[in-house]
Amino acid sequence: MTADQLADRLARVLAPELGPVTVEGLRALTGGASRSTWAFEAVAKTGETSQRHALILRTGPPDELHASMELEAHAQRAAHRAGAPVPSVLLADNSSAALGNPYLICNEIAGETVVRRIERQLDDTGREHLLRQCAQALAAIHRADPGGIALSAEDQLAACRGQLDAMHDTTAVFEWAFRWLEAHRPPTAPAQLVHGDFRMGNLIVDGFELAAVLDWELVHLGDSCEDLAWFCLRAWRFGAPPDRAAGGLGDIDSFLAAYADAAGTTVDADRFAWWLVLGTLRWGIICRWQAERHLSGQARSVELATIGRRVSETEWDLLRLLDGVPA
Repeated sequence: MTADQLADRLARVLAPELGPVTVEGLRALTGGASRSTWAFEAVAKTGETSQRHALILRTGPPDELHASMELEAHAQRAAHRAGAPVPSVLLADNSSAALGNPYLICNEIAGETVVRRIERQLDDTGREHLLRQCAQALAAIHRADPGGIALSAEDQLAACRGQLDAMHDTTAVFEWAFRWLEAHRPPTAPAQLVHGDFRMGNLIVDGFELAAVLDWELVHLGDSCEDLAWFCLRAWRFGAPPDRAAGGLGDIDSFLAAYADAAGTTVDADRFAWWLVLGTLRWGIICRWQAERHLSGQARSVELATIGRRVSETEWDLLRLLDGVPA
């Protein structure tokens, strides 16, 4: 549909929540390989006065593999109640009837998501402050009550194996990583709410402050170390040096100490190391899967093809990690 048609439908969808509104300034935002994001204002007029609501619309195909829009909304609300900074969800619907695809509408949060721009505005003190806030946000997410939310609790190693096998493709390094992970699997941890993609690029930063945690489509139940390790993958440093391995902000020990302090727990080093290997393998498989979407003709995209070229980077990272050398 055209932007004007989408704006008209949005106004009708929002009417029960905000009353009669007009949608202005509807514009597509960049980013997101699987879902589309739009920013707009919903304007409600009463006499000579008008009230403007700055909102975000996220839409995605009904057959995608990630968490549904309604499930994502429930998880965000649970995280918010636990103290995590998240956008306030107005509406979410898994039906395609209203807008052509399932959707989620939330308030717009001021700040920056582009990592290079965030990096330019941070000094050492700002990075240390933001790193501590990221640890605190994860602690809040992990203590959220997932009761009543139909979240998956899939074995993540098995999920990686299945995703790679479905492409009928593999590499020697990936297979070595699978064998190591099977041989060193830690004991099962209590299931907690896991964001699934907590990293720089999925966070809104306003100055030195963490304003919001975005992109909840991979939310599930699992091991809290999954989120901690994912934040520390080399891919999410965006070129920062190894002494800032935690999100490109600071060292891993400081990050885990800040998390332990906020969560009132300790982080087992061996468990974290296992998840760091699994996270790196998972990212490599995601890169290969995104390339497959392009190569198969399912979704021709220079972006997907470019992501596919990063498979070799993850193989190098895995070789270093499996040899006991930080990636």
